[in-house]
Amino acid sequence: MSLDLVVLVPDKDIEQAVDGILARHQSLRIRPDTSHRIVVHPNRDPGIYNTGHELLESFVGEARHALVVFDRAWDGAPAHDPVELAEHVARKCRRDWGDRARCVCIDPEVENWVWSDSPNIAAPLGWATRDELVEWLRARGLWPDGMPKPPDPKRAFEAATRHKQVVPSSAIFRKLAATVAIHRCQDPSFLALCNILRSWFPLQASGQAE
Repeated sequence: MSLDLVVLVPDKDIEQAVDGILARHQSLRIRPDTSHRIVVHPNRDPGIYNTGHELLESFVGEARHALVVFDRAWDGAPAHDPVELAEHVARKCRRDWGDRARCVCIDPEVENWVWSDSPNIAAPLGWATRDELVEWLRARGLWPDGMPKPPDPKRAFEAATRHKQVVPSSAIFRKLAATVAIHRCQDPSFLALCNILRSWFPLQASGQAE
């Protein structure tokens, strides 16, 4: 097989986030020679939910593993439970892939991966420091005291970038993936993604994490 991994995603934001994460093999603790291809579904999240398994069929003989990553929150989603949505897609993929395919559903959207305690989240969003960014969001009720993340991560992301006149783009997610320490993000879907990759492509015992 020519590929270790094919990843199916609904948009460029998740594509850039996943590609950036895979590039940090030492921090992620996976093999440095892991080959991958990321495919963006033309019909975004609904397309992945309904026909993602069909798009992946052509890669069954080309890739050793298939990973599907998509958002929970989209118009027309048949469930609010990310586990239920992920299992629906995974069940369809298993028809062709068996145990070589896994699915991760981000709750609610990929912006939830942005918000961590890392100081490196500030610069890609246009802010000088994380403290300044957090205080600005709190002053506007977008990040209540005592909460580890904004309750509406996408709204907070869009407000923060708009205030600094930073045009939201997939490049921001690539920058965040390249600079924020892997262990800083404790989102369940992100942790699931990392654990899947580590189980499939473990770093050699002699490797050192960043």
